[in-house]
Amino acid sequence: MERVWRKWRWDGLGLSIAGLCLVHCLATTILLAVLASAGGFLLDPIFHEIGLLLAILLGGLALGQGFRVHGLFVPATVGAIGIGMMAGALTLPHGGTEIALTVLGVIFLGFGHLLNHRARI
Repeated sequence: MERVWRKWRWDGLGLSIAGLCLVHCLATTILLAVLASAGGFLLDPIFHEIGLLLAILLGGLALGQGFRVHGLFVPATVGAIGIGMMAGALTLPHGGTEIALTVLGVIFLGFGHLLNHRARI
């Protein structure tokens, strides 16, 4: 059992954080629509910068390790595209385009982790 856990823990952690990021992005959007006064706190760039840093670190670790194990480029490529979208979203002003690009990037990164996980089975 321990061997199985070690094999998939980074992808599981990456998927969990991708899910948390997605929930954060969607919840922030909904909350801002209801409570405009909360926008300054929840849209603080530090949330997005820390999230992107975690995505890069965990994505690089999990997807890189997966590539070494199964040798498939697709999971790492899909994940890298997602990270690129998330990084690109940081350069945009807050709004619909920034939110859409962030959410799409998180979905791509999560899908990369899922492909990586399935390739190891």
